[in-house]
Amino acid sequence: MNLNFVTKIADAYVSNSQKARVLTEKWVLNEIYCPSCGYGVSDYENNKPVADFYCKKCAEDFELKSKKGKMGNKVSAGAYSQMVKRINSPQKPNFFFMGYLVEDWKVNDFFVVPKHFFVSEIIEERKPLAESARRAGWVGSNILFSKIPKAGQIFYIENGKELSKKEVLEKWQKTVFLKQIKKSDAKGWILDIMNCIDSLNKKEFTLQDVYNFEKNLSVIHPENKNIKPKIRQQLQFLRDKNYLEFIDAGKYRLV
Repeated sequence: MNLNFVTKIADAYVSNSQKARVLTEKWVLNEIYCPSCGYGVSDYENNKPVADFYCKKCAEDFELKSKKGKMGNKVSAGAYSQMVKRINSPQKPNFFFMGYLVEDWKVNDFFVVPKHFFVSEIIEERKPLAESARRAGWVGSNILFSKIPKAGQIFYIENGKELSKKEVLEKWQKTVFLKQIKKSDAKGWILDIMNCIDSLNKKEFTLQDVYNFEKNLSVIHPENKNIKPKIRQQLQFLRDKNYLEFIDAGKYRLV
């Protein structure tokens, strides 16, 4: 995979933002494959409301969001109301995220977040624009990567290093079971438990390790008065889906 942009295609543009749009989109077309089936991606017509790219083989849709420099903990995502509406829609796309270096015009980070990881909780509402702004009162949004489990951030390139295609495809398939969950509250619980497990930062962990998040989870889900049984239920679900392995009484391992 060539991490460098073909800069000559943007010679006609003056601003870096215009150049970046052309270069990043062309790079995706040239270098990126569908994480679901491994087939190349194609671009939609300009201003297509559905997404930026799609896979002709498996019909997955993808929207690209790029950012100068490191991706960081969040990325701008347009109008808040529209973003929340999109991710709650059955037609929502998967998202490609790219961090690029302007000084070298090359890709530093590139990953995909499958659409089944998108719930309204990962969208942050920004402050309305000031009265003096051209779009006074407009409310933007950010996508918070900290709210997305690590399993839902599938890297093709991380810190300038390419990961194998086999690894990308395997990671995608590992969490396709989330597509089956239609209710947002049920999916929210599963993603919250996955985030708790990520926070432990270890391959093997105990039931008590996850119980230690009881207070945090009760704040997120104030309507639930039986947090520990709910934790056990979600761990059982993740075990049944081969996301976790049960290794001993009260002990689990990430698969």
